[in-house]
Amino acid sequence: MSAQGKGIDIVTFGCRLNTYESEVMRREAEAAGLATLKDGAVIFNTCAVTAEAVRQAKQSIRKARRENPQARIIVTGCAAQTDPAAFVEMDEVDLVLGNEEKLKANSYRALPDFGVNDTEKARVNDIFSVRETASHMVDAIEGRARAFVQVQNGCDHRCTFCIIPYGRGNSRSVPMGAVVEQVKRLAGNGYAEVVLTGVDMTSYGADLPGAPKLGRLVRTILRQVPDVKRLRLSSIDSIEADDDLLDCIATEKRLMPHLHLSLQAGDDMILKRMKRRHLRDDSIRFCEDVRRLRPDIVFGADIIAGFPTETEAMFANSLKLVEECGLTHLHVFPFSPREGTPAAKMPQVDRGVVKERAARLRAAGDAAYARHLASLVGTAQSLLIEREGIGRTEGFTLASADFGTPGDIVEAVISGHDGQRVITRPPDAQAA
Repeated sequence: MSAQGKGIDIVTFGCRLNTYESEVMRREAEAAGLATLKDGAVIFNTCAVTAEAVRQAKQSIRKARRENPQARIIVTGCAAQTDPAAFVEMDEVDLVLGNEEKLKANSYRALPDFGVNDTEKARVNDIFSVRETASHMVDAIEGRARAFVQVQNGCDHRCTFCIIPYGRGNSRSVPMGAVVEQVKRLAGNGYAEVVLTGVDMTSYGADLPGAPKLGRLVRTILRQVPDVKRLRLSSIDSIEADDDLLDCIATEKRLMPHLHLSLQAGDDMILKRMKRRHLRDDSIRFCEDVRRLRPDIVFGADIIAGFPTETEAMFANSLKLVEECGLTHLHVFPFSPREGTPAAKMPQVDRGVVKERAARLRAAGDAAYARHLASLVGTAQSLLIEREGIGRTEGFTLASADFGTPGDIVEAVISGHDGQRVITRPPDAQAA
C-alpha cells in the first residue's frame, strides 16, 4: 500500500471463486495505481445467486459511502454483470465493471480521478463473448491459511432457477499446465492446503485439447506437486463425476474426504422442472458408492426450499435426502425468483411457506451436523490451523484448537464438542 493514499478495500460476497478473484483484482487495481488515491478505493465483488445477496451488496455499498464520503467506489462481480443498470443508477457508485473487466489492470487504469459520466460508468462486456479463462497467478491469498485456485469458469447448463451463466458466461477451463504451476507456486509459498474452485468444476476440460476431465487434473496435481499436503475440491455436480475422480477419492489420501454436492432438490418432478440432469436415486447412489470408496467422506450439499410448484410431499422428499445421503454441511436456499430465468415465470410457492420449509431444512441440517460432531469424539484428526484457536479437520469440520500456528497441519484428539465445533487437544495431552 502506498503511503500517499489510503489503499484499496475489497468487499467480497458469494463463492470461493469470488474469493480467489478478489486477490487477482487487488493485484490488478494496485498495478493500475488505485492504491495511491488520496481517499482510497472500495471495490465490491458481488454475488447474484439470490435477490438477498444483491440486496446485501447494495446495503453495504450505501454504508461504505456514508463511512467514506470521498472514496472511489467500484462495483463488479456477478450482480454487476447481470444487472449493471441497477448499480449505475446508485449515486454512491463511481464505476461498474463486468466479470471479465474486473481482472484487468486496464479497467482500473486512467481512473485516478475517474471523471466518467453516466454513459461511461459501466464497463461491462457481453460475458458470452469470452472464450477462455486466463490463468491468473496468485502468490498468496491474503489473510487465509488455505489458497484457492481457479480451474474453470462459467456454465453450459441452463438450470431454470439460475442466473449465474448470465454472470459468468459459458464454461471455460484453465489449461492443466497453468493450474499445476499455480499450485506449485502456492505450495512453495507455504500453503499446506489448496482448494480447486470453479462455477461448474466437473465440466472441467471439455473445451481443452484432448478433453481431460477433473479426475485427471486432480491426479496430475498430486503427482507433480508433492509439496501440497492437502488438496480440496469446492462444489461439484455428482452426476458429472468421472471414474478417475472417484478413483482419486478412493486412493489419494492428500485429496480431502469432503465433497460439497450441487443437489438442489430431492424430488424427481422438481428436479425435472429445475432442468437438473440427475434424479433423487442418482444422488443417493452416488453418496453410497463414494462412502464405500472412502468411509470417512463427509458430504455437504446445496438444497433449495420452496421451488415453484413444490408441494408438501415434494418438499418431504428433499427433507428425507438429508438422512438418505448422509449430508452433514447443508447450505439451504429459500427459493428466490431471479428475473430472466424460467423459474421466475412458474407458479410461485407462498413466501411464508418457502421460509417455513427452509427453516425445517436448516433444522434437519443442524441435527445432522450435531450427530456428525458427536461421532468424531474420541477420534484422532489432522487439523489445518486457520487462525489462532481455530482449525478444520480433513472433513472440513470446524475445530477449537488452543495449539498450533495458523497455516500448520497438526495432529489432534477430539475430546468433545459444543454444538458448533469439535473441541481438541494435542495427542500427548492428558484428557481433562
